[in-house]
Amino acid sequence: MGKTTRVNKKSTSSRTSKRRMNVYSNLSHKRKTRKDQVARKKAEYLASLPKHPLKRTLYRLSPNRLYKYWFSKEGLLMALKLGGLAVLAMFLVVGGLFAYYRKDIDQIRPSELAKRVQTTVSRYYDRNGLLLWEDKGDGDYKLVVEKDEIADTMRQATVAIEDKDFYRHHGVSFSGILRAAINNTQGQSVQGGSTLTQQLVKQVFFPASEVQERGIAGIPRKIKEVILAVEVERMYDKAQILNLYLNESSYGGRRNGVESAANTYFNKHAKDLTLAESALLAAIPNQPRLYNPYNTYGNEALISRQHKVLNSMVSQGYITKSQAEKAKKDPVLDRLQPEADQFKNIKAPHFVMMVRSELESKLGKATVGRGGLNVTTTIDLRVQNRLQSAMKDMFDSYYPAYAGFSNGAATIEDVKTGQIIAMLGSRGFNYPGFGQDNAATAFIQPGSSIKPLVYAQLFQDKGQENLNFGSGSVLSDSRITFADGYSPRNADGGYKGNITIRNSLDWSRNIPAIKAMQISGIEPTMKTIRLMGDKYYCTQGQEKQVGLSAAIGGCGTRMVDHVNAIASLARGGVYMPTSSILKVTNSNGDVLQSYEKETKRVIDKQAAYVVNDILGDSRARAGLFGRSITPITDATGVKIALKTGTSDKNEEPKDIWTVGYTPHVAGAVWLGNPDTTPLANGNSSIPAQVLDPVMAYASQLYIKEGKAKVTDWFSAPAGIQRIGSEVYPSWYNKSLAQKGVKMTFDQVSKKKASKCTPEAAKIELTVTKMIDPVSKKDIFIAPDGYDATESDDVHKCSDQGPSIGGITVNGDEISVRVDKGTFPLDTLTITVDGRSVASMSVKNSGTYTTTYGITKKVTIGANVTDSGFYSDSSSQKYNPGSSGPPGPTP
Repeated sequence: MGKTTRVNKKSTSSRTSKRRMNVYSNLSHKRKTRKDQVARKKAEYLASLPKHPLKRTLYRLSPNRLYKYWFSKEGLLMALKLGGLAVLAMFLVVGGLFAYYRKDIDQIRPSELAKRVQTTVSRYYDRNGLLLWEDKGDGDYKLVVEKDEIADTMRQATVAIEDKDFYRHHGVSFSGILRAAINNTQGQSVQGGSTLTQQLVKQVFFPASEVQERGIAGIPRKIKEVILAVEVERMYDKAQILNLYLNESSYGGRRNGVESAANTYFNKHAKDLTLAESALLAAIPNQPRLYNPYNTYGNEALISRQHKVLNSMVSQGYITKSQAEKAKKDPVLDRLQPEADQFKNIKAPHFVMMVRSELESKLGKATVGRGGLNVTTTIDLRVQNRLQSAMKDMFDSYYPAYAGFSNGAATIEDVKTGQIIAMLGSRGFNYPGFGQDNAATAFIQPGSSIKPLVYAQLFQDKGQENLNFGSGSVLSDSRITFADGYSPRNADGGYKGNITIRNSLDWSRNIPAIKAMQISGIEPTMKTIRLMGDKYYCTQGQEKQVGLSAAIGGCGTRMVDHVNAIASLARGGVYMPTSSILKVTNSNGDVLQSYEKETKRVIDKQAAYVVNDILGDSRARAGLFGRSITPITDATGVKIALKTGTSDKNEEPKDIWTVGYTPHVAGAVWLGNPDTTPLANGNSSIPAQVLDPVMAYASQLYIKEGKAKVTDWFSAPAGIQRIGSEVYPSWYNKSLAQKGVKMTFDQVSKKKASKCTPEAAKIELTVTKMIDPVSKKDIFIAPDGYDATESDDVHKCSDQGPSIGGITVNGDEISVRVDKGTFPLDTLTITVDGRSVASMSVKNSGTYTTTYGITKKVTIGANVTDSGFYSDSSSQKYNPGSSGPPGPTP
């Protein structure tokens, strides 16, 4: 039995082994069979395809076959394979990017960041290396504080307005990105999808130039920003990230960090901020320049955003609605520390603040905000001090009370470089109310000081050779109404008649200047004015439509631009951009910006010279003031070109200007009131009392340093003609000079008389005749608003005149019946024996009566005229002793 058992076991083992072999054999056979079937099926499929490669490709791409394939078992398997490969590739790419940018994370450790954001100071210097200002804020400028040194309300307000999901996401909020994308595509206000962590990464790692990149150029930065944000969230907790953000963000000006903002605005530490103050500060980083509390133009927007912050805090459960309403009523801006307190010992403050603003625009607020800059400006502190002294002398004198002005501004420019060497934005930076406002960059009407630029266009020959004018040409200073109804007046209310352009400009007559713009064309003249430097003249609001009044300063311009435009004349018609910065370096010594000379000719040098010759004529200028208004400059032997200007408001003076220049220095001084209150006296020579000593000082300084000579003046360009004491450009043709000719006009339409114009309406006038040098056609300029280019279009040959229907006498009463024609009636005159006994205004048809005692036989006459100058007359004999009405005169 035992053997049998062993045999059975062996037999069983053998059968099991055979079965296994059969299974393996069957599996192998099945695989082979399946493989053969797949191969046969593939061969059959390939055999069914067209032989030509192109046709085979098109056959395979058939939509029906593609659909059938991808929804087959094979297609689904292929899709799974491709999807797996895509996921693997994505993980490899993301992992590679993380690995590549992982090295940047070390720079954000708290110890490294503290070194990056330590207190920094930017220094501003004059052109000779003298310190103007250390830009370090007010008091302690500590940017980095610990989290327990920041008020809870500040942290809550920041999260509520900047990133409400801050405590829920891991560095990137895809819902926030989607929400911003939907909002922006719907045309609403632009929103950003960056989380608070992304903003921190952007502020710390990326320069302003890279942050400002948009579109495809900004994609690499955005990828790095997302990756770094995720890594930061992995390395640091939310409290650390929020603390870093509050220490790094810009809060207006160069106040980076909430501690700096609290110190500057409220003279307190960040841990002591109230709810209202926290909400206000949290509102600023979104647009630091606009929401800067010292930017008064943005205060309304700032308070509106503060309210939005408070509402967000309520909706997110940080505060109650009653707390929010109480904070909204808190007049937090009233507690702002005066900005002037931050500028202790600052020199040329308006200029330095202008330079800082320019740097923020060019380099970015973050770069300027981080500080560490050394800025060498164009200002010359010596000239600046002399300017401040002269302005102080002005306001210490009797002139402000006499003329009624309370403020002043001035700018001095180096002609050869376009660099500002002195500037005052007000009578004093610390003067109450308006001292910190910069009138040198505000829009103020320049009055007649714009006229030299108008005449420069008239004199130049830029494709309009019909302009044939020089300093001796005549543009009549006479009463005129232009086609649009514009009836300008001169400041003195009178007219000088036929005077030369030299006298017109030196005496500051309005009518000739307006005629000059009319002749040259408004648009060509405006283009020239802007190209010369007054780039914003007549570009603001309704001023775009100002028309011919622009010729006499009817639009606002910025003083810094106006001085540069005047300096373009001194450069012989060459424009150079205004410059205020010579060089800017950062804390590493890298040059971020430096002065580069740029020039562009905008008017012909001969046209500029004619204007310079006129404005430099002190004898002609004496016709306006009867004396020299630059005695100090004259005493140095330096010749100066000069122009004054007055703008008005409701025909009362409100701004007075003096501009002047030599071949080396140009300047302007404005006096007026910040609220445009009219002046008591519009004597535009008063600003010269400030400009004169400064121009004299600057000229003497240039002479001492070898930059100028006492005898320097503008040299006449080749081609300039001198005829007597007058100067003309080379294209001035004597044969094309203006001539006076007689022409008959209609007094009603103020156009040339036609065959239908009644004789009584005609008037013969002397008009100025010129000849177009290109077309050789006559050009006529008529006086007093008459149009020598059009004919009478008011009168028609079919017009009916007025008529007298009869004359009757009843005792002492004489009655005349009058009937109207085409035009309204105007005047009825009644005569007795040829002597007028009554003259009355009449408008409508009717009977008009006058009283006159008749004691003898007489002839009674009547004459009626209408507004079209048509008339009718009638007369009858009358004998008081006879019965019956008067009889007609035989």
